[in-house]
Amino acid sequence: MYDIFIKTHFAGAHHLRNYPGSCERPHGHNWKVKVTVRASKVDELGMGIDFKLLKKIVNVAVDDLDHHDLNKLPPFQKQNPSSEHIAAHLFETLQPDLQHDRYKLHCVEVWETETSGLIYYGPDEQ
Repeated sequence: MYDIFIKTHFAGAHHLRNYPGSCERPHGHNWKVKVTVRASKVDELGMGIDFKLLKKIVNVAVDDLDHHDLNKLPPFQKQNPSSEHIAAHLFETLQPDLQHDRYKLHCVEVWETETSGLIYYGPDEQ
């Protein structure tokens, strides 16, 4: 098995509805994102997935979040744009384009700060 990953980031504003504290007020983060694809084998070039292709697919999804008020975007109008929901949203968005006979999307990591983050594996990993 090969775990192949890229790291990226986006900036955005959000607030957590009904949160008992300061996070209920609008504020921003520079989120860091790591997307990992798990490959069972490599192609004739020795790659599980080309980094260039992985970056292109991930950047499209992340660009949809970058420099937005996340609460106003359709995926977060009814659920809080918490890091957990952001990671799940990115996973669901990326999954169709990261399925191949050689590889599949393994997990999405999201950090709100340098010291706080999470890993989302998707419903099949539970």
